[in-house]
Amino acid sequence: MQEHFTQEVETLKTNLIKMASLVDEQVDRVIRALETNDTGLCKGVRAKDLEIDAYDNLIQTECENILALFQPVAIDLRFIMSALMINNQLERCGDIAVNIAQRVKKTAEYHNLILESQIIEMGKQAKEMVKKAIDSFVNINIETAYSVLDSDENVDKLNKQTFKFLINKMQKDSSVIEPGAHLIVLARQIERLADHATNIAENLIFYVEAKIVTHKKKLQDRKKDS
Repeated sequence: MQEHFTQEVETLKTNLIKMASLVDEQVDRVIRALETNDTGLCKGVRAKDLEIDAYDNLIQTECENILALFQPVAIDLRFIMSALMINNQLERCGDIAVNIAQRVKKTAEYHNLILESQIIEMGKQAKEMVKKAIDSFVNINIETAYSVLDSDENVDKLNKQTFKFLINKMQKDSSVIEPGAHLIVLARQIERLADHATNIAENLIFYVEAKIVTHKKKLQDRKKDS
């Protein structure tokens, strides 16, 4: 029974790593497209997302089967719970990559506006967070996971600065309203990408340390304000 359980868990880990690799590639492509204004990099992103969705369904089924057949406890149960959550976050990252690709194509004629804003820097940081979050899971590296958590605030700040910059531009020049609106949505998608990377890191921490760190900073800030 234990040998069968170990085999099932190893298969689950392998599929999660394959899915994570696809997501990492997708995110890298769309952020590079944003940086370089090369919309050709966006080709095939939607098709790859279907492959990510297939892994999402497969991994959910594998987790359900392991829970039903083996009723794991302690660290084994935490791994399955974390795998389900990480799988969900990876699938959402894949969806966001598709959304970013669409916005990159719609704003290709306004690359100077993109360069003036901080969207590219924001995208680079979010991409690095996704990469580190995936690496922390693949290598079971807690230090890397915590570094992802520390980076999230930087992306949030860049998002706020980008929003203010674009609103100011749109108020001064009506011709900027349409591309500006697309870029505000794009910045929001990048911020969500960073949020999902943070969630992956938080779930890795839960698996290894049995600590729930989700929403920890928000709850601490709320206590300070009260």
